Amino acid sequence: MDALDHRLLNDFQRDFPLVPHPWAELGRQLGCDAAQVTQRLERLLGDGAVSRVGAVFAPRTVGVSTLAALAAPPQRLEEVARLVSAYSQVNHNYQREHAINLWFVVTSADQQHLAETLRAIEQATGCMVLSLPLEEEYHIDLGFDLGAKPRQVCAGMAGARSGVARAPQPVSLSPRERRLVGALEGGLALVPRPFGRLAMQSDMSEDEVLCALARWIEAGVIKRFGVVVRHHELGFTANAMCVWDVPDEHVAEVGRRLAADPAVTLCYRRRRAAPHWPYNLYCMIHGTERAAVEADIARLRGDAGIAGLPHNVLFSVCRFKQQGARYATAPVLDAAHG
Repeated sequence: MDALDHRLLNDFQRDFPLVPHPWAELGRQLGCDAAQVTQRLERLLGDGAVSRVGAVFAPRTVGVSTLAALAAPPQRLEEVARLVSAYSQVNHNYQREHAINLWFVVTSADQQHLAETLRAIEQATGCMVLSLPLEEEYHIDLGFDLGAKPRQVCAGMAGARSGVARAPQPVSLSPRERRLVGALEGGLALVPRPFGRLAMQSDMSEDEVLCALARWIEAGVIKRFGVVVRHHELGFTANAMCVWDVPDEHVAEVGRRLAADPAVTLCYRRRRAAPHWPYNLYCMIHGTERAAVEADIARLRGDAGIAGLPHNVLFSVCRFKQQGARYATAPVLDAAHG
């Protein structure tokens, strides 16, 4: 990356200009023109460094989601992963180091369609699916500060961490707002007036689109709006999901301690799936070197006072899918069997 690429990726992961001509405004701030901005983004999208430019919605605000997992037979892993990834409702799908080896996130407009998707995945793969829905979040951001030390994920791009995450309430969407959410799923088009394009797709005016986005950002429904980078392509390849079985009466206290640590990129409580999966507290650490991530995990266990609790560490092995969440309702079977 040259200096312009770096600024484009690093400085606009949030606080994206909500104006009719955003690429021109980015160019003004970067010292170039709108065409250079869109050409750079087109290349970065093609290279995989950028997933999209757009909205990251807070969990449980405009739809529902769950972390799901299954134990794919090793000889069928790639086949099962392909079947799971084929569903449009699956936005992340990773192999992790564990007997329960395939981990994926499923989103939908409501609980009924989410349950239908999980059942369809079980039928398509022949594997039992564990559903581990979010119960409480302590820190969810996943912005990457490219100006920090190479292994350091941006802990403070949204300001100082208190270890207590804001939990916005679900919003009731009008039909036009629901269409806007669907139009946002693929990110902004690299056209001169991308919010005008969203307006046409949503049967709204451009001003209505900009006002809705500003309102959702203010309310925390949109956690951030801007460039969404892909961490593997930026060198963050040593990524571990750490899980603990914490007594329920202490999980919030421990979660807040973990969330306040700069090494932790995600921290939340999820529902257990006993007897197969007894863990209720999760945190993610993203780094460039496995040894450094393991050292952080060891330190965290001591700092948070959980060294004696049952735990597991699942490093990512292979990424099968990574895209923005899909909350628009769609037929469950068309993605897997179409």
